[in-house]
Amino acid sequence: MKQTPYIRVGTSYYKNVQAPTIAGHFNEVLVHWNMETIKHDHGKNHISKIPKYDGFTCMPSHLNFQQEFLGFYNVYSPLGKLPKKGDVSLSLKFVKHIFGNHFELGLDYLQLLYTRPIQILPILCLISKERSTGKSTFLKWLKEIFENNLTYLTNDSFGSQFNADWANKLLICVDEVLFNKEELTERIKYLSTTNIHKLEAKGKDKHEVEFFGKFILCSNNEESFIKIDANETRFWVMKIPVLDEEDTHFLDNLITEIPAFMHFLGNRTTSSKRLTRMWFTPQQIKTNALVKLVRNNRNRVEKELASILLSVIEKFDMEAVDLCPMDALLALNKTRVKTDLTQLRRLLKRDWNLSNQDNSNSYQKFVIWTDGEINLMDAKGRYFTVEKTFLTQNFDETMTE
Repeated sequence: MKQTPYIRVGTSYYKNVQAPTIAGHFNEVLVHWNMETIKHDHGKNHISKIPKYDGFTCMPSHLNFQQEFLGFYNVYSPLGKLPKKGDVSLSLKFVKHIFGNHFELGLDYLQLLYTRPIQILPILCLISKERSTGKSTFLKWLKEIFENNLTYLTNDSFGSQFNADWANKLLICVDEVLFNKEELTERIKYLSTTNIHKLEAKGKDKHEVEFFGKFILCSNNEESFIKIDANETRFWVMKIPVLDEEDTHFLDNLITEIPAFMHFLGNRTTSSKRLTRMWFTPQQIKTNALVKLVRNNRNRVEKELASILLSVIEKFDMEAVDLCPMDALLALNKTRVKTDLTQLRRLLKRDWNLSNQDNSNSYQKFVIWTDGEINLMDAKGRYFTVEKTFLTQNFDETMTE
C-alpha cells in the first residue's frame, strides 16, 4: 500500500510534496493542506489513517534517521542514497584538489558532516579569481550528497531577517559572496558557533530553534570578500587552483560514486581529534590565503605603522621594538597618514592584542628625524612591545604563498 503523503501536526494538516527543480531533481516540501480537500479527494474515512504528531522537531542524523521523535515529526530530511562499498578514486582526487595540503583534514570535515551533523565546524571559504576551479562543482556535489539538508543563499537573502528556509539546514552555502557590511560578518561569525537561533518566517512570531548549520562561502574575490581581523579563528580559507582538465561529465561521475563515498566516510577513522569547539585548532586550518585576506583587511594606519616598525627592527637588528602611542603618532606625522592617540591605543590593544606596561619603565624609543634618519633614545613610559615575528607574519609583503 502506498504511504499517505499527508500528516497532521497539532491541529493542522500538511501534504509532503516533491517539488521539481531545473536540475531534474525533487525537493521535499511540506505544504499546508485543507482537511475538506483531503476528504473530497480520498473520502472522509481517509482522515483517520493520517499520522498525527504533537509538533515539529529537527533531529539531524544520516546513520540512524528517525522520522518520529516522542510524538514529534522530524523535519530533517533523510538521505535518498544508501552507502555501498565501491570505488571512490575520483571523489578522493576531487577532495585533494579542493583541500590541497589539508586533504586529510578536508576528509575529516566531510566525515564529520556525515557522521556527526551537530558538530560545530569552521566556516569553509573557497576562493579563486580564476575560472574553472571546481568551487561550484563542489557545492553541487555536496547538494547531491546531503540533498534537502543543503541550501543556497545569496548575499541579500542571508542579510534578510527571515530565515525559515535555512534555519534547519545542515549546510548553508553562499556563492559569489561579498560581505561588505560589518553586521553580515558578525552575523555569520555568531551563527557559526551558536547552538540556538531565532527562527523567523513572514507573518509568524519568532521562536527559538536548535541551530547546527555549517557555512560554506565561495568567492572570486580573494582579497576582500569578507572583513576579518588577525585574531579570527573561525574561518578556513582555501585558495582553489584551476582544474587540470575540463570534463563535461565530471559531476555526473562524482554523483555515481556518492554511495561508495558515503560508505567510505562512515567507515573511515578521522585523522584529527576534537581539540576545540570547532573540532580543528586555528593552527590546523591556517592557510596563506587566510593570512593574505587578513593583511588586505588591515587599514592604512596599521600598514604604515607596521612598515615603520619593520624598518626600525631591520636597521637595529632587533627581535622586538618598544613604543608608546605618542612615539607612533610622531612617526606617522612624518607620513601622509593621519591618525590620533585614541585610534593608536585602540589599534595596539584591540587589533594587535598587546598589553602595555603597568608602570612607567625605561625603554629605548625610536625617533624619526626630518631627513628620515632613525635613532634610538632613552625614554620612560608605559610602553608596548611589538615582536618581529608578529609583524613579519601579518604585514611583511615579502611573504610568499
